Amino acid sequence: MLSNALPARVRDSARTPLLERQLGRFADRYRRSVYQLAGRHPFLADLAASFPALLFALAVPRHRFDPEPVIARAIAGAPLGRLCEAAEVAFWLRKLTPEAFVRPLPKLPDSADFRCRVANLLPRSPRAAPAWVGAVADAAEACSERFALWVAREMAGNAKRVKLDRIQQVGLWAWFSGRPGTRGHALIDRPWEPSISPATALDAAHEWQTRVELHLDLGDAPIADVWLRPCRVAGYDFVPLSSAMEILEEAAAMKNCVPKYGCALAHNRLRLWSVRKDGVRVATLEVARPFGEPLPNVVELRAARNRAAGVEVWWAARQWLNAHDLPRIGMEQRPKGAVPFDHATWIALWRPYWLAKGRIPHWLPLSPSPAALRALAGRPGPR
Repeated sequence: MLSNALPARVRDSARTPLLERQLGRFADRYRRSVYQLAGRHPFLADLAASFPALLFALAVPRHRFDPEPVIARAIAGAPLGRLCEAAEVAFWLRKLTPEAFVRPLPKLPDSADFRCRVANLLPRSPRAAPAWVGAVADAAEACSERFALWVAREMAGNAKRVKLDRIQQVGLWAWFSGRPGTRGHALIDRPWEPSISPATALDAAHEWQTRVELHLDLGDAPIADVWLRPCRVAGYDFVPLSSAMEILEEAAAMKNCVPKYGCALAHNRLRLWSVRKDGVRVATLEVARPFGEPLPNVVELRAARNRAAGVEVWWAARQWLNAHDLPRIGMEQRPKGAVPFDHATWIALWRPYWLAKGRIPHWLPLSPSPAALRALAGRPGPR
């Protein structure tokens, strides 16, 4: 048994049964490491009962953390508070049982305000504790203490409502919600606030990322070739949507989802047009080659809120389209992934975040990465 690793001076302690039970509750993957550390001195073994998180952090150190100086201070009898400071282990973790720790313990918020607030949000079930600790740690890293408290609260109330694979995405949106003057903030329709529900937050973060990806796909320069000519037909003006900002303005006015077409626009698969009458937007038009047809066609024509456009608008659109020399329009599609995100836009978007955090996290790399953003949205794989 692993308990045989404990030396006699530890096994002979009156607290041995309690310590044995506590040590046996650590995750199988790390139990041997925890036993080996506990066997070095009774004071270390006592941490299994008095502060499991600290014992785990010393036995399974995080990246670039040397636990030996803290271990030496623990053996010398240093107070728990001092040991926590030295190991950068949040003191409020003392209340959690060994089952909570299934990966090297990350740094967690530990301000006086956070300690006070999180005390009422700790998971009630040891089985729920690992996911709760991981989510709070990821939330703090991605955003802030306030966001971490929000995640802690929602996880404690109904963990199923929190999508663990999207915490970085929601955290990134929440971070930019509080950073006016940044490009990321300018693309937010609904900002994060502590009273928001998880479902609403997920929807808002998704919409924000769609807008972000539109700008990354198109960059700041307008689309050079819009395929067709702007003109007026039967009283309707056909106006190209040739930039990310024009597309976002159309989406806001018409309450539709055209920002999601950034990738298709960049790969020359379609073009978007605004149909207006007397300066008022009446419909949004998509031109493409459906089902591999050789000529462009009106694929979709919708009024506000995706309602069906009227017959007059359709007739004007058909006349406008057929007034062009359609076989001569260059519509050669680019292969999937052939058009990367715009590098300058990527740097401009994320630079404030990187600087504020003092690091470039692996999930938001320095080089433009569609795969990284898809992973943030819980959609791994190519676009």
